[in-house]
Amino acid sequence: MKRIITALILTPIALALIFWADFRILQLAIAGFALACAFEFRNLVGHFQIPKPAFTALGIGLCLLLLPLPFAFPVLLVGTLLLLVAMLRVADMRQTLPSAGAGILGILYIFGSWKTGLLLARINPHWLMLALAINWVGDTAAFLTGRMFGRHKLAPTISPAKSWEGAAGSLAISVAAATAYMRWFSPETPLVFAIVLAALANVAGQVGDLAESAMKRGAGIKDSGSTLPGHGGWLDRLDSSLFSMPVVYALLLVADLFRRGW
Repeated sequence: MKRIITALILTPIALALIFWADFRILQLAIAGFALACAFEFRNLVGHFQIPKPAFTALGIGLCLLLLPLPFAFPVLLVGTLLLLVAMLRVADMRQTLPSAGAGILGILYIFGSWKTGLLLARINPHWLMLALAINWVGDTAAFLTGRMFGRHKLAPTISPAKSWEGAAGSLAISVAAATAYMRWFSPETPLVFAIVLAALANVAGQVGDLAESAMKRGAGIKDSGSTLPGHGGWLDRLDSSLFSMPVVYALLLVADLFRRGW
C-alpha cells in the first residue's frame, strides 16, 4: 500500500514538472533528484569498505548536468583529474584508485544519465516522459505477471524475486503501451522504430534495476535509502530510468543521423 501511495504522489509531480513547468524549474528539479541519487550512491560505496568519493564529485556532476552540452567533455576530463587530486588526502594509498573510480562512475551513472533526460525534454517533453514511464509500466507488469506466472528465476543471486516470466511480461506490456504512446505524440515515427526503441528501453531499464540490486547485494544492504515509503530510496525508484534515458536519447540520435544521410 505504501508503494502505491508514494507512486500516486510522485506521478502527478512528474507530469507537472515535465509538461507544465518552465524548463529552468525542470532543470532544478532534476538536479535535486540527481543529488538525492548521488548521495545514496555515495553512501552505498562506503559499504564496500573504500573511502566514499569526495564531495568534489557532486559538484562535477552538477556542472555536467546543468552546463551546455559542448562543455560535457571538458567537464569530465577536468573533473576526473580533480577527483584524482582529491584522493591524495586518503591515508591508505591502496584506496585512492577505487574511491576515485567510484566517483567517476557515480558522475556518469547518475548525472550523465539525467543529462540525457534533460536533452530528451529539449527535443520533446514526451520523449522524457516515455523514457520514465516505460519503466513504471514495466515494473508493474513484471510484478503482476511474475506473481501469476513466475516459475523460472531471472537472477537468483542478485534479485531472487524476479522471474523470466515477469521480465517477459514487463517487455510485452511496456512495448505495447510505449508504442501506442509514441504513435499518439509522434505519429511520424515509423512503427518498427517505435517498437525497437520501446523494447530496448525496457530491457535497459530491467538491466539497470539488476545492476543497482547487484550493488546493494555487494554492499550488504536492502535499500539505497529510506526516503520513499514502499520504494526505499531515490536510487531504488529511479535505477531503471538511469539506464533507459541514455538508450532512448542514443536511439533518437542514431535515427536523426540516418535521416540526414549520416
